[in-house]
Amino acid sequence: MRSALFQSSREIGREGMALQNGKMLRVGLNGEVLARQGSMVAYQGDVDFSYEGSGNVGRFLKKAFTGEGMPLMRITGRGDVFLARDAWDIHLIDLEGDSLTVNGDNVLAFEAGLSWDINRIKGAGIAAGGLFNTVFTGQGRVAVACHGAPVLLNVDQPTFVDTDAAVAWSSSLQAGVRSTMKAGALIGRGSGEAVQLAFQGQGFVLVQASEGAPPVSQA
Repeated sequence: MRSALFQSSREIGREGMALQNGKMLRVGLNGEVLARQGSMVAYQGDVDFSYEGSGNVGRFLKKAFTGEGMPLMRITGRGDVFLARDAWDIHLIDLEGDSLTVNGDNVLAFEAGLSWDINRIKGAGIAAGGLFNTVFTGQGRVAVACHGAPVLLNVDQPTFVDTDAAVAWSSSLQAGVRSTMKAGALIGRGSGEAVQLAFQGQGFVLVQASEGAPPVSQA
């Protein structure tokens, strides 16, 4: 049997988190990793999956209060695990003792050695919604999933991003909110785009080419 598919799609052999392709993450597991619940598409070897709680009371209360969209599972054992999210684009970011803020909805997986917490954007009231994000700190790798090919904006001047399009940004940036609620202000892809994330300082913002997948309608 012969096909070009057998070469182009052959699994890579590498320990740790690596891109199998642009839509799929491969984890050469020898220990543990945390990943988004439901993201496993295949695995080989002696691997176990378990629900991952918030880890401490503070994070539990934040998740319950904010509805932060990062349901997690802990994957342990030895083998190969393949993760994906609805064929979204996957990108790897290595933290080297610094911090990264990620929209919880865009987190696919991260190494268990990283510290993480849920923070609220300053100036964002509860009514704004969706402005609670996950901050990763330490030494390790994070895999983010983007709904469409992203753009990396260098922040060296005031920068404004739709709250659902912002994937990740430097935690060193000053992040807040800006309201542009004006009659007929159709500035974005939504109906009025009343609130955007506002960034100042020196760093970067990763912006996806979408406001995320549409919500599933309930029959």
